[in-house]
Amino acid sequence: MFTGLIEHLGTVSAIVHDAGGCTLTIADAAPILGDCHIGDSIAVNGACLTVTAFDADPAQKGGWFEVWLANETLDRTDLGERKVGDQLNLERAMGAHVRFGGHFVQAHVDDTVTIVSRVPDGDSLRLTFRVPAPTPMRPSLLPYLIPKGYVTLDGASLTLTGVDDKAGTFSVMLIRHTQEKITLARKEVGAKVNVEVDMVGKYVLKSVVAALGGGEGAAEDPQGLRGLITKVVEDVLAKKA
Repeated sequence: MFTGLIEHLGTVSAIVHDAGGCTLTIADAAPILGDCHIGDSIAVNGACLTVTAFDADPAQKGGWFEVWLANETLDRTDLGERKVGDQLNLERAMGAHVRFGGHFVQAHVDDTVTIVSRVPDGDSLRLTFRVPAPTPMRPSLLPYLIPKGYVTLDGASLTLTGVDDKAGTFSVMLIRHTQEKITLARKEVGAKVNVEVDMVGKYVLKSVVAALGGGEGAAEDPQGLRGLITKVVEDVLAKKA
């Protein structure tokens, strides 16, 4: 479990591809490796990955660690597009003794969204993203996005400032401090961004669908929720007729 509060920016120092995925080496990571062990989880641009090797010595590439990315991870995230020299947002798994300042983040990336607008607002920056069209394997993310709700972008916990269901877009605002601490502010229009919607919303939707008598798979088709409610109303009216 993570909080979405980015701890540090690491740098891609090596990428080695194989048939099943690729091995990513991330340098300049010493500040988060002091308590590291093989098998630990680190969120890398919002994707929960397992440490397979590391050296916490700052003299060794600023401290580095390796993770292996399966093809599923490469398909779901922007990590397959990263290049040597790119910076990545890093966060260690949440400890039970720390303040919980973000929101519940699993670091299980749902999909990627695309930046469609960057608008300065004083010292802040407003970003708008387009949600991908739904497919049978990847349902729409829009039902889980609400104004002033939470969303995780490249691993950073952010507040939604607007959602346009018709346009298929949503927006966030980055204050100056946040712009300096995460990589998102440096991405240009057209760039892909890893997104994880609030898992609480997923559970609520599934519970509501189940309570309304939705069949298997109904929760993966949020548009069917209106149909379920309509059916319940029709059933009630039919009994009163």
